[in-house]
Amino acid sequence: MKIHILYNFQNQPWGGGNQFLKALKKEFEGRGIYEDKPEKADVILFNSHHNFKEVFKIKQKFPKKVFIHRIDGPLYLTRGKNKDLDEIIYKFSELTADGIIFQSNWCREQNKKLFKISAKYITVIHNAPDGEIFKKQKKSFNQNKIKLIAVSWSSNWRKGFDIYKYLDDNLDYSKYDLTFVGNSPIEFNNIKCIKPVHSNELAKILNQHDIYITASQNDPCSNSLIEALSCGLPAVALNDGGHPELIQEGGELFTAKQDIIEKIEKVVKNYYYYQSKIPEFSAQKIAQNYYEFALIIYQNVSAKLYNPKKITLLTKFHFAKIKIMILKAVLKEKLC
Repeated sequence: MKIHILYNFQNQPWGGGNQFLKALKKEFEGRGIYEDKPEKADVILFNSHHNFKEVFKIKQKFPKKVFIHRIDGPLYLTRGKNKDLDEIIYKFSELTADGIIFQSNWCREQNKKLFKISAKYITVIHNAPDGEIFKKQKKSFNQNKIKLIAVSWSSNWRKGFDIYKYLDDNLDYSKYDLTFVGNSPIEFNNIKCIKPVHSNELAKILNQHDIYITASQNDPCSNSLIEALSCGLPAVALNDGGHPELIQEGGELFTAKQDIIEKIEKVVKNYYYYQSKIPEFSAQKIAQNYYEFALIIYQNVSAKLYNPKKITLLTKFHFAKIKIMILKAVLKEKLC
């Protein structure tokens, strides 16, 4: 069984989905189960709201292939807008997806609650980083000058910039340094800012710091958080979205501005304990989970226990409606 990931990969600093799918593709290639040409693959993995037109064309041309939809969000909760886009994702998934992979249990429950997204085969698989890049390195922990770091490729305010502004104004910078890597909608007075960098450089920067901070709201499965944890950084994260699932005992959760500094200090005092409790995020294991999920559907198709969804005249009609919805969503976004 061969898998193709239908996605426009970016080789520049980009969002978490791009970074994860690159790592997943690398693992599939190493196992000899990746197919570069979608027409030759047995299973097509497509992502969120991307490449719908190509997915539909391939589904129509090769009706026996298995199509698996990797879903995050809901985008409406993550971005504070784009509910129309979530509706489009739901409707398209209903037409084409034989299986759905949610990135976290929180992601699954919220999509189910808000949009009733479902399929014959559903599972939850967390993301994982490229283990050759994001890995723990031996370094000393200096309690006299503790180095904190936050990362966000997106400049959306929901990524936690109100909290970062609070830390910029209230953190004791005689004791702490705080670095932000990514795109920020505001200028900081005390926080050191670094523009987005490639994964290799980001891993080096992470390993120069002690504790990871994330205040992103409704984040289903933060790739940046996973990368930091994989570099051995205990985390202090907003108690929201998929953060609790990822951190487990490898850090502390805060609920508001008023308790974040207290949580940071708690991690500082018990640093090595929290570091020892950081969960493992293995790209090898995640790739195996993706493969096994796809294999179940593929084998059931081969055994004629399941028939992949087909493109019918009714499906084409609904897809035409989706294209109109996409055009309206794009126009609405431009007008906002």
